[in-house]
Amino acid sequence: MRVLAALSGGVDSAVAAARVVAAGHEVTGVHLALSANPQSFRSGARGCCSLEDSRDARRAADVLGIPFYIWDMAEEFKAGVVDDFLAEYSEGRTPNPCLRCNEKIKFSALLDRALALGFDAVCTGHYALVSRDADGTMALRRAVDPQKDQSYVLGVLEQWQLDRAMFPVGDTTKPDIRLEAESMDLLVAKKPDSHDICFIPDGDTAGFLQSRLGEQPGQIVDAESGAVLGTHQGAHTFTIGQRRGLALGVPADDGAPRYVTGIDVKSRTVMVGPPRLLEVNCVRGVKPTWTQSPIAAGAKLGMQWRAHGTEVACTVTEVSEDSLTFVTDSFIKGVAPGQQAVFYDGDRVVGSVMIDSSSRI
Repeated sequence: MRVLAALSGGVDSAVAAARVVAAGHEVTGVHLALSANPQSFRSGARGCCSLEDSRDARRAADVLGIPFYIWDMAEEFKAGVVDDFLAEYSEGRTPNPCLRCNEKIKFSALLDRALALGFDAVCTGHYALVSRDADGTMALRRAVDPQKDQSYVLGVLEQWQLDRAMFPVGDTTKPDIRLEAESMDLLVAKKPDSHDICFIPDGDTAGFLQSRLGEQPGQIVDAESGAVLGTHQGAHTFTIGQRRGLALGVPADDGAPRYVTGIDVKSRTVMVGPPRLLEVNCVRGVKPTWTQSPIAAGAKLGMQWRAHGTEVACTVTEVSEDSLTFVTDSFIKGVAPGQQAVFYDGDRVVGSVMIDSSSRI
């Protein structure tokens, strides 16, 4: 097969490409330039898509002996990921930009371009597994290494995309991937993993949002009493479940910490309260996607709502073409509109939905 290997400049994508080369496929490496003004170097483990990353990707391709190209996708990335990130926060929601990048860039824009150029599949360094069932259906599964599993951020992929996707490192732990890279003399063998949001390399998400969306002063209010406890410079810089950075001038009567329990961007009000107010067990989501066929009401599944969060059991109670409601077996905390709920049947990804609202029943 003709395979396009997405080389990020990290160790995982380099080893993934190496394995596809070793399997006898015709491989071409491509690095996605996602920033119109990339930094020269990464700051340790923060950020990615720097000039350093593109050079590391090129060196890996040279070691593997494969053609290498850099594709400018800065405009697509800005529209599909950065602008979406800002729009969601401006509406009081909490998006996952890595999930959106996989959906809009790596398995939409990149895959579409690859197929148009005659490639049969796209290979990436994601920690996940994809396999074909006896009936020909593609299955997306959790990776062998639970600490690195990335099936959550791939939960928005559909059947046709999985049919053209290759995740060669999903069957291996990260330490073994580094050892394999060393054995091939890949210079990225000891390169730190990238963390946080790639387009916010300093990690200051609130500062990034405020610089783009501006200051919108408002009040911080006690969710139970309605008392004004403080002020803020923008409701869009908060998320449900947040504890730090509230700068409240009035302590709780019992001295316990308060958490963000609600955000009203229209009135510019941030509501705070004790952690028990965060406990919910009924969640409604919109824009469902399915890796295979849609599920029906009554289905009992596992559900994960953070990239490296804990899976909880749930029962789907309502399903329509554009929405889905489920009830969890136990109370969960910190569920925010805009987050993605990804459903699992064992280790198999079933589908996903964007969280719209949550409640306690």
